[in-house]
Formats: sequence, C-alpha cells, structure tokens
Amino acid sequence: MQDVIGALGGFRGVRAELLVALKKAQPLTAHELGEQFGLTTNGLRRYLKALEEDGLVRYQRAVHGVGAPVFAYSLTAAGEALFPRSYVSVLATALDALRAERGSAAVAGVLESEWNRLADEAGPVLDALPLEERMPLVAELLTAKGYMAEAVQVDRADGEPAVTTLRIHNCAVREIAERFPEACAAEAKFVERLLGVPLVRGAHRKDGCGRCEYGVLSHLLAEKQEQA
Repeated sequence: MQDVIGALGGFRGVRAELLVALKKAQPLTAHELGEQFGLTTNGLRRYLKALEEDGLVRYQRAVHGVGAPVFAYSLTAAGEALFPRSYVSVLATALDALRAERGSAAVAGVLESEWNRLADEAGPVLDALPLEERMPLVAELLTAKGYMAEAVQVDRADGEPAVTTLRIHNCAVREIAERFPEACAAEAKFVERLLGVPLVRGAHRKDGCGRCEYGVLSHLLAEKQEQA
C-alpha cells in the first residue's frame, strides 16, 4: 500500500496510515485504531483531531455491545477524494454522450476495451502461474491502477470451504460505477479472465458495502491446482 500512501496529498506517517486504515474498514473507534497502530487511545486521538480539523475525518456516536456509546471515525467526502480517481469527470461526460448516441452496449464496449488491453499485457505472465500465485499479482496490478486491492484467505464460520478473496478498498472510477453499471461488469470480467475461474461477488460498494470483494471457493482452487 505504499504507493497509495504516497499519493495522499502529501500526508505521511501516522496520519497517512490512519487514512488508509479508515478507507479499508470504516467506521473504526479510536480503540480499534489504537490496537492496529500499537498506540494508546489518547495518543491516537491527536492525529485523528488533526485530520478532523483538516476536514478529512469525522466521528459519530456508535453503540458497540454493552456499555456507553463510543465515537466511531470515518472519512469525509474530502478524505475519500484523496484516494486515486481516473479522469472521472471527463470520462463520465464522454460516456454520457456515447450512451445517448449509441446505447449501453457501446458504453460497455469502451469500458471493457481498457481492461482487455491490460489483460492482454498481463495474461501471458499470469497464465503460467498457479491460481494461488495469480491472486496477489492481480491485487498488485489493480493497486497500481489506484484500486487499493489485496488478496486474503477467509475462513467461513459455517464450516463451508474457505474462500480466497480479492478485496478492493478504493474504486478508482467510483463515480463512473455509480452512473454506469457496465463499469462493474467490465471489472468483473477482467478479474475472472486473469484468474481463469468463476468468481462470487461477496460484497459490492454499490450495495452500501465499504469495499468490493471477489471470492474463489476453495474447491475451485483445488481443481485448478490439480490441473496445473
């Protein structure tokens, strides 16, 4: 995530890391953040207060289990805007004009073309690797494009097979995705093409989740490994 931290409007150190932590899992209490950073709650609050004064972080009361309400912190619109976006306003205008003239299929074609170009470049390298090695590389590729992605193995409490998940904490074209659902479909096709297996969308930012997730069931991982 160092590339992402380096792009946060000049912020460095604990303040930059706090912004990234909130982007990945907001809202969080000062206690929860303190445990992540190995700092006392009071020690951490001065950094949070500085970010609040800059208009990047806000807090509100939240109930966590039994006891008095606590303060939970999240990013403001200005804080969200620090994370990379890809020519959103120009692209949105162009896509609006294209959809009006040629329809949604043309919009999907344009959005898919950029992902296809990237897949053509990365595909030959990834095709030679087993699936468990592809996932982190796809995450790195997306992060380089501003998507702040990571590959994680998630155990399921219901005893079902574990899921290998690709988490995307920052959508570099969030405003486009909100207006053009074709953007999400194009992204999903790209990830499936590079991984070579069907994916299950476990979370979607458009549905109110804090991030997008693509999961690969462990039995598909096993089948892919057997074929290798």
